[in-house]
Amino acid sequence: MDTGMSPHQNKPDQSRSDPGTPLRRKGLSAKHREWIAGYLFVLPDAIGLLIFLGLPMALSLVLALFEVNGFGGYRFVGFANFLRMGKDPLFWQAARVTALYAVLLVPLLYVCGLGLALLVQKTNRFNAVMRAMFFAPHMVSLVVVAVVWQFMVVDKIGVINKLTPLLGISGVSFLGDPQFALVTVVFVSLWFLMGFYMLIFLGGLQDIPKEYYEAARIDGASPYHCFWHITLPLLKPTSFFVLMVSMVAAVAGAQAFDIIYVMTKGGPANSTSVLIVYIYQQAFSFGAFGYAAAMSSVLVVVLMLVTAIFFVMTKGGRFNYD
Repeated sequence: MDTGMSPHQNKPDQSRSDPGTPLRRKGLSAKHREWIAGYLFVLPDAIGLLIFLGLPMALSLVLALFEVNGFGGYRFVGFANFLRMGKDPLFWQAARVTALYAVLLVPLLYVCGLGLALLVQKTNRFNAVMRAMFFAPHMVSLVVVAVVWQFMVVDKIGVINKLTPLLGISGVSFLGDPQFALVTVVFVSLWFLMGFYMLIFLGGLQDIPKEYYEAARIDGASPYHCFWHITLPLLKPTSFFVLMVSMVAAVAGAQAFDIIYVMTKGGPANSTSVLIVYIYQQAFSFGAFGYAAAMSSVLVVVLMLVTAIFFVMTKGGRFNYD
C-alpha cells in the first residue's frame, strides 16, 4: 500500500535516536584553549619587553639618525653617524676588545660552571656549604666587587701585588699594563659569574635519570665514558642556554660595563674599552648621543645575528633522536 511518503522520510534520524552518537560541541577545542591560556600567561611579560626593551630600541634607532647636543637640540644627519663608525679607529678597537673579552670569558664560564657543578653535584652538608660559597659573590653588588678587586690588585699596596713576589713574580701591574689589564678583568668577571652558571648546570645534571649511569656501569663504562657519552649529550639544552646567556652578558651585560668601568674605565691605552663602555663615554662624557645611539643599534643587530646563527647551528639545543 502506497502511503505517499518517500523512502528518505521513513528513515529515522539516527543522530537523535542513537545514544552512542557523539554530539558536536560548539566553541573552541581543547588545543585552542591551551594556546589562548599560554598566550595570556606570556602576555604580561611580552608587554613589559615591548615597553622597556622594544620601544627604547626603536627610539635608539631613530635617534641614531640625528645629531644631538644634549641640550635639546636635534639635527637630522641621516646615516652620517653610521658612516662615522667606519672611520673611527677607537670604535674598531673597542669592537676587537669586546670580541676578545667574549672569546676569553664565555668558554671559561662554561668550563668552570660545569666543573663546579660536577664537584658539588652530590647532596650533602659539605656540598651545600660549597654551593653557597661559590654562589656568594653573585649576591654582592658589581660595584662593590669591582672596588674590592681594584684595591686588591692596585700597584704596590694591593694584597695580590704583595703576594706575587712569593711566587717569583714581581713588578707586575695588573691594571696599569695593557698586557694584563684585560686578563685581570676577565678573571674578576669569571670569579663573579661562575657560581651562577654552576647552579644552572646543577639543575641540568639533576634532570638526567640515574638509571642511565647505572646501566652504563653494569656494561663496564668508566666515569670518563659516562661523562662524554651520557652527561654532555644530555646537557645539550642546558649548555645551549649557558652559552647564549653568557655570550650576551659578555657583550652587553652588566658586568661588561660595571666591572670594567669601575676598575679601569676602559684603560690603559683602551686595552679594556669594550663597546658598551665606549658607547657610554661617547654619550655621557662627550655628549654625542646620536653617535652613541648608532653604535648601540649596530651592537644590538650584530648580537641578534650572532644569536640567530648560533641558534641555527645548534638547533636551539634540542636533542637529536635520529
